[in-house]
Amino acid sequence: MSTPNSTKNTNAFFAQAALSFGIALMTMLFAILYLPVDPWIRAFLGLGTMFLTTSCFTLAKVVRDAQENQYVVSRIDQARVDKILADHDPFRAVS
Repeated sequence: MSTPNSTKNTNAFFAQAALSFGIALMTMLFAILYLPVDPWIRAFLGLGTMFLTTSCFTLAKVVRDAQENQYVVSRIDQARVDKILADHDPFRAVS
């Protein structure tokens, strides 16, 4: 019987991911603000950056929810198998 692979992220990995996201977003916003173009182009790039950022969060949430759902399904399946095995008595008299 296999158990689900449970990995836990370290605090250093979480900090690195948060820091890299923050640096990338701030760099993009800085580039948009100081780009020598018309304001409507800056607005368009800013809206694109906001849409991309929110889409990334939504995608991450969907992937996480799918993984959690798969984990719950595999635990339910494992519980069913365990119950079947516990109820099975090969030495029970056949009547």
